[in-house]
Amino acid sequence: MMEPNPDQQKLNTHIVIPVPEEGTGPHRTKLQRFKQTCGKNVKENLILILLLGSVVMGVAIGFAVRSGTKMTKREIMYLSFPGEMLMRMLKMLILPLIVSSLIAGIAGLDAKTCGKMGLRTMAYFATTTLLAVILGITMAVIIQPGRNADRSKIQRYGKTEKLNTADTFLDLIRNLFPENLIVSCITGYRTALKEEVIEKKILNNTFNGTGYNDSIILANGTNHTIDELATIVREVISVPTKGETGQVNILGLVVFSVCMGVIIGRMGPRGKPIVDFCNCLVEATMNLFIVFIWYSPVGIMFLIAGKIVAMEDFSVLLTQVGLYFLTVLCGLFLHGALVLPGLYFLCTRKNPYKFMCGIFQAMATAFGTSSSSATMPVTLHCLEHNNHIDPRVSTFVIPVGATINMDGTALYEAVAALFIAQVNAVSMSFGQIVTISITATAASIGAAGVPQAGLVTMVIVLAAVGLPIDDITLILVVDWFLDRFRTMTNVTGDSLGAGLVYELSKHELAPLEAEEAGPTAVTTDNPGSNKAVSNGTDSMTAV
Repeated sequence: MMEPNPDQQKLNTHIVIPVPEEGTGPHRTKLQRFKQTCGKNVKENLILILLLGSVVMGVAIGFAVRSGTKMTKREIMYLSFPGEMLMRMLKMLILPLIVSSLIAGIAGLDAKTCGKMGLRTMAYFATTTLLAVILGITMAVIIQPGRNADRSKIQRYGKTEKLNTADTFLDLIRNLFPENLIVSCITGYRTALKEEVIEKKILNNTFNGTGYNDSIILANGTNHTIDELATIVREVISVPTKGETGQVNILGLVVFSVCMGVIIGRMGPRGKPIVDFCNCLVEATMNLFIVFIWYSPVGIMFLIAGKIVAMEDFSVLLTQVGLYFLTVLCGLFLHGALVLPGLYFLCTRKNPYKFMCGIFQAMATAFGTSSSSATMPVTLHCLEHNNHIDPRVSTFVIPVGATINMDGTALYEAVAALFIAQVNAVSMSFGQIVTISITATAASIGAAGVPQAGLVTMVIVLAAVGLPIDDITLILVVDWFLDRFRTMTNVTGDSLGAGLVYELSKHELAPLEAEEAGPTAVTTDNPGSNKAVSNGTDSMTAV
């Protein structure tokens, strides 16, 4: 057999030149890269885009429905029903999330670290609240929104609730230490004022005579009973009685959880089963939140639409109390966009606006729900997944902040008090302004993270400086709208506070992986895995 010629073999060899596939390798066009980048960003921020779109759609639907036939209260209730379901879903997660996350988070900290973190948190909250009040007073003094307002021409809405300042602060202390933990999961304590009628006997005239038992012998010798010489006067008095807030006593649950976390942390290995259970409950709750959050765009859209339809008269925003509305809005914007980020930058030397980009989802949810407590699961998710805050810090700062840190409410109360004073032509002295500052700061701490809690504490501020409490009805018409921006400011302050406390405390926190042998470790289902699952939501897929 003849051997093949090497030269002929070279000619018959097929040379295969690899051709790059379309859209890959160096031949990929800039347009394709741009499409891929946009698609990736849309996928990562889909829920945020849907939330922002739902806000716009809610406003559009609300004004479109307002332009038609006026809806009854029942029809408005039907329109707001999808939003009510969202509020119920989010509030359902508050109780297990607060208790379990605080217990598990604090149990993983030593007493010294926990104390330092608590002091930093309280110092931050007190500082930002005081700065908010000072900013609100400054804005109201410079702009003077009530200077040219005619009190008689401003239409009043709603009614003022009667409160006693001392009762309000005593209730705050009572709720710190609930007598029944189960009841605290349902409602909090509140002193209710009950009206009672008492009778007094007032003698008609001055006379000369001698009294004996129920009879009076006059100087002329005639004998009369007291009833014959007296007029019965009936007086209505307010008697304090035991009442309920109708909201979960978050403050009491926070105090209980913090104390339990400290004690369980000192128990060492004996407390590990409880901490493991709390860690699992946190993870399960946040996974349930992942399911609920996809419904939030629908709920927020109908919440906003229902509120716009239910509003009495939208023109009042631009006429009667328009300047007051803009003053509060500008104050909230300056506090949320300049004061809080500036404080964060001074303490951490990091870009605060990059941090705020990670909590846009929480801010949009806060605007839609108007409740910092209902936004709490979203806030925790954004902090731990987008901004990579240690869950031991976020689960400590956020529940406490949602309860007592109300920067937006404090600023609103300061502006509202000076607005009412200007409407009534009352000149406020420096001492009265200082009183407003202190009272608004203290009252905002007692405002629970529920919708329109600022109206309740507003009574305390007005009473402290002697302003008419009934004039709160002058600003009720715009409160529902301002409340949403106040909540956004509150959530922003809580989130930046968590980031600030984390940056100042991270060198004192033991690495999460090192806690595998400690009381806060949660073992995984895989026996071959030696990695501990942290007290948070690190194992979840980000939205």
